Amino acid sequence: MIPPAESLLKYNNPVLVGRNDVKSPKERPLRVGPQQSAITGPVPPPPKAKSAASPGNKHQTEEILNAILPPREWMEGNQLWVQQVSSTPCTRMDVIRLEEQLDLKLQQRQARETGLCPVRRELYSQCFDELIRQVTINCAERGLLLLRVRDEIRNTIVTYQTLYESSVSFGMRKALQAEEGTFDMEQRISDLEKEKQELKKQVNEQKAKCEAIEKRENEKRQVEEKKHTEEMMFLKRTNQQLKAQLEGIIVLKQ
Repeated sequence: MIPPAESLLKYNNPVLVGRNDVKSPKERPLRVGPQQSAITGPVPPPPKAKSAASPGNKHQTEEILNAILPPREWMEGNQLWVQQVSSTPCTRMDVIRLEEQLDLKLQQRQARETGLCPVRRELYSQCFDELIRQVTINCAERGLLLLRVRDEIRNTIVTYQTLYESSVSFGMRKALQAEEGTFDMEQRISDLEKEKQELKKQVNEQKAKCEAIEKRENEKRQVEEKKHTEEMMFLKRTNQQLKAQLEGIIVLKQ
């Protein structure tokens, strides 16, 4: 037989239940997993004032314990094993031993002292269930009140866990969106840089064309000026020659 994992919650010795003895779900409302926190059926009323050794009082206390702390059940082959929580009253030494076991298990399982730690939460939950068991045996009303406190704490933790997971998902979505925006921005910057380089290239080409045109026009202007100067000199010489011939003709006539 492979029993369930060891727990701080005190259980009786496991009992083998034969297949013919297994009751229907309606007759056995307490068949639940060891980690179920909610009560699957109506909780029996607290026992009436009787002596501590009364069999009826003990049976009713066991019913309340089985309702708030369901028995553990597992299959071994075709055999059903059931292990109920212990209804034995606790002593001062039991509480001291529980604290020592809690510290030992925290150390053995290397639970973190601060921050979120599922191992530490599990062990403290088992310890709280054991305290509820001990209190319920002495006072059922106090045990039921502690059960309400435990369930409220668990619901609060589940709510905060849901909020935490939602915030993590929201943060991841925002981070992905930021990464996508960064990639788009980097792509845009790269495109603008390429466009800038292309425009610079076009500007350099246009400057080169302008310089070539300016140089060509300067050379053309210099050629025109030289040609104009030569024509001016030729016309001046021709004018002087004609003037000298005219003066010579006038002198001969006189």
